[in-house]
Amino acid sequence: MAYHVVRADELSYEERPNVEGEAPRLAADITTSAHLQSSRARVWRYPPRTRGRRHQDHAQEEVFVVVSGTLTMLLGEPPERVDLPQMSVVAVEPMTPLQVRNEGDEELVLFIYGAPPEQAGADFLDDPGPL
Repeated sequence: MAYHVVRADELSYEERPNVEGEAPRLAADITTSAHLQSSRARVWRYPPRTRGRRHQDHAQEEVFVVVSGTLTMLLGEPPERVDLPQMSVVAVEPMTPLQVRNEGDEELVLFIYGAPPEQAGADFLDDPGPL
């Protein structure tokens, strides 16, 4: 088959590790359900006032699409805060430090797409705290 459809109402979300004291983040695997072979993708749901781990991927280029809410990203070293509204897109090159945050009062929904699909590892970095 030359295409695969993934419907929002059929997504299965799993809890992902979170920062102690914060609500869990949820992620739905799109890679498997869309039969992606040259990339990876997930839909992420961040409750208000939650964040992911600050890291830098060794080989994967990542694209972040804000589906709803406001994305706060910390990019580079030292971290630069970038706030992105719904339907915004940010592309991050390999070895660029990044952190995804939801600093708002509404749920943040992101589509995150990366290539190549193989993970060559990542360095986890210290969380700089509030910026």
